[in-house]
Amino acid sequence: MVKINGRETDAEGKTLMEYLKETEYPLRRIAVECNGEIVPKTSYETKVICDGDKIEIVSFVGGG
Repeated sequence: MVKINGRETDAEGKTLMEYLKETEYPLRRIAVECNGEIVPKTSYETKVICDGDKIEIVSFVGGG
């Protein structure tokens, strides 16, 4: 099982990009951390989510 934003999720074997598209995250306005390390946007297509991963996805919100 994988923890994404603190919730257990069945996402093993998917690439990070597949997961992000399935869940409709706005790709231009997020940052992703996997097991305590920032994942570069250039790696979203190749980063495979593995059992035991802890992923945090942070959305940026504009305002002022």
